Amino acid sequence: MIDSPLVYLFIVALSVTLFHLLATKTKLSVFNFVPAVVMIYAFMMLLASLGVFAQNEAVTHIYKLTKTNLLPAMLFLMLLEIDFSHFLRLGKKLIIAYILAVGSLIFSFFTIASLFHFNKAMAGAFGALAGSWMGGTANMVAVGSALGVREDAFAYALVVDSVNYTLWVMLLLFLVPFAKFFNRFTKSEENLAYLSKVGCACSMGAKRYWLLIALALFVSLLSQLLAQYFIILNTTTSMVLFATLFGVAASFTPLRKINGSSEVATTMLYILIALIGSRAVIENFSGLGIYVLAGFFILLLHAIIMILGAKIFKLDLFSISVASLSNIGGVASAPILAATYDKKLVSIGVLMAIMGYLIGTFGGLFVGEILLRMVG
Repeated sequence: MIDSPLVYLFIVALSVTLFHLLATKTKLSVFNFVPAVVMIYAFMMLLASLGVFAQNEAVTHIYKLTKTNLLPAMLFLMLLEIDFSHFLRLGKKLIIAYILAVGSLIFSFFTIASLFHFNKAMAGAFGALAGSWMGGTANMVAVGSALGVREDAFAYALVVDSVNYTLWVMLLLFLVPFAKFFNRFTKSEENLAYLSKVGCACSMGAKRYWLLIALALFVSLLSQLLAQYFIILNTTTSMVLFATLFGVAASFTPLRKINGSSEVATTMLYILIALIGSRAVIENFSGLGIYVLAGFFILLLHAIIMILGAKIFKLDLFSISVASLSNIGGVASAPILAATYDKKLVSIGVLMAIMGYLIGTFGGLFVGEILLRMVG
């Protein structure tokens, strides 16, 4: 049993490094279906369930301290690369499709929660899932932490995110050849040529990792200090919101041009996932089925609303598919879907997914709070 806080952190860092190297340096096909972030969580959860990590005061303290400091730092860096001016250049149809995707997901979460009679654990877990399905895993961690989601419930939400997301990606890729039939049904006039000129919020040049780390930790400290005096729901929620606002504000400054923010933020995210996994002791998975089923119905209702919206607003299949996947899949898959229509449209998928880093936190917190109020 590991009872030393330093050894505990070393195992966390070593596990993250190992799975990152396996995902990036090998050609293992398993990572095409199960993302590295899920592998990291599952491995750390296995170690925790086997009793590898002691639950003493020292280990618990270093867990809370590391998580508290990394969470706002990661959020700040994730938001730093947003470029709102490019988003506004997407055009009316894509912006309508994006708003439709976000709105339909929020409505679907509320509706399915009512039909399935969520308890408190499920409400919190699906609030965190809403953060992921409107943003990404980083938003899921932020929302889950702010809502105080139990580690075992978070594990279920992560499984739903992985399983349902994988099938959703497969479905949207399968539908690409049928675009002309769908567009005929919605009476849309597909004109994607102008979108090839829209850039993404990608930065170029040298990667200044140390500067980014120092800046992110400073923002983390500032967010924590402000959260002590300006409490919104609770101190963790306040900290998350302040870090989000700082990230958005910094994206309008030359700081956005510092390259490497995505890589540093991803590293912090992986460590946070490993930390949360190390506290998730799962005795059985008897309740997982209802989580996965509810997730499927959320996506089904979301799909129906998107199709109806496409018919009403005369949207093409590319617009609603990329808008949907930029929310549910994020930056890892939306560009791939966009490229299947036209390789020149990759930046559209990147740009829409990056916007989710902002929407996901606020949207997830909104959905989570409402769901928790619904269950009393």
